[in-house]
Amino acid sequence: MSLPNILTLLRILLIPVICALLFLQNDSARWLAFALFALAAITDFLDGYLARKLQLISPLGRMLDPIADKLLVGAIIVTFAYEGSFNSFAIWAALIIMVREIAVSGLREFLGAEQITVHVTTVAKYKTTVQLVALGLIILAPLVPVLFYPSQILLWLAALLTLISGYQYFAGAWPHLKEAKK
Repeated sequence: MSLPNILTLLRILLIPVICALLFLQNDSARWLAFALFALAAITDFLDGYLARKLQLISPLGRMLDPIADKLLVGAIIVTFAYEGSFNSFAIWAALIIMVREIAVSGLREFLGAEQITVHVTTVAKYKTTVQLVALGLIILAPLVPVLFYPSQILLWLAALLTLISGYQYFAGAWPHLKEAKK
């Protein structure tokens, strides 16, 4: 267990705590949820940075990091949909994000069985960052109402980047998918 993998596991362990705090529907719990969410988001940067810097890249880390990202984003989206932080317009952006995340995970699974590695694109890195910032602002919006519109704009920007990066993955995988069909 290297430090980067421990940070990734910490991100996963923080998810149910953050979601539970959001369900409490009080200001103190929401501030704490934001603080823990920010910590989780920072571990997303730190685990990869430290793995590269300390040359601790591992197969476990390569598998766990994208799973932790998708769990964090997905769990927060589901929590927001349930507890009412999403309006009917935002739910569409959230659906775009969720569908892409599941589709790309399935693509990675399929290609992995074919011994084909799918590398993270630059757009996908930006997508994750914008998703995390947007979700963090949505956590804060009930406490700082001026953040409502910026959070909605960033959520839709995240959805757009999500579509672009999903297209990149599927376009890059298309030759392999065509070969698998034969």
